[in-house]
Amino acid sequence: MNKIFLNKTIPGKTMFRKTVFAGTALFAALVAIPQARAEAPAPKGGISAPGAVQAGRYTVEPYHTQVEFTLMHMGFTAFSGFFSQASGTLVLDPAHIEATKLDVTLPIASVQTTAAKLDSELKSADWFDAAKYPSARFVSTHVTRTGSSTATITGDLTLHGVTRPVTLKARLIGSGVNPLDKKETVGFEGSTVISRSAFGVSRYVPLVGDQVTLHIAGAFEKAS
Repeated sequence: MNKIFLNKTIPGKTMFRKTVFAGTALFAALVAIPQARAEAPAPKGGISAPGAVQAGRYTVEPYHTQVEFTLMHMGFTAFSGFFSQASGTLVLDPAHIEATKLDVTLPIASVQTTAAKLDSELKSADWFDAAKYPSARFVSTHVTRTGSSTATITGDLTLHGVTRPVTLKARLIGSGVNPLDKKETVGFEGSTVISRSAFGVSRYVPLVGDQVTLHIAGAFEKAS
């Protein structure tokens, strides 16, 4: 049917054929994109095999460590922000994961959202009160292996002058020598949910959500 139609002599036949051929070429190009992406070589860097992780003492690599927080904003949107500039240590032995020790501190003044005005408000006494409570700190108390590359990390979170137990779900992302700075590096992701009012940060609850989801990207470099 298409061949018969295309062979008919009609005004603008040449333009019609060009349009069909162009559309066909565009479709073929779009179909080829996923295959091209799939065949692209993987970037060289860390490996995720848990057995490749070197035991030892690590320090936080602050440029690629961040804590994202997400909460509901008046029931309309799930709003997010970040804390960064972390410092701290990780003592890790993959063969004895239960002996892991994690101690990380975040400066409250590092809080960042999409609005500078909101950033200032969050640092104020109405919210985190960065002047009085300049940092948040997590210190592990117990680690339990849950899979070949996963674990739960229970510890004490101190925020806004209040200390409460928190359990993180953690997963190994990769380990190995960083190809740029040549340092032995290990990276994890973690997540948990906390109640901000339990830490005394209760401004606008419940209009602004009390339950806060934390998603952590943690990078650590082996101490020399």
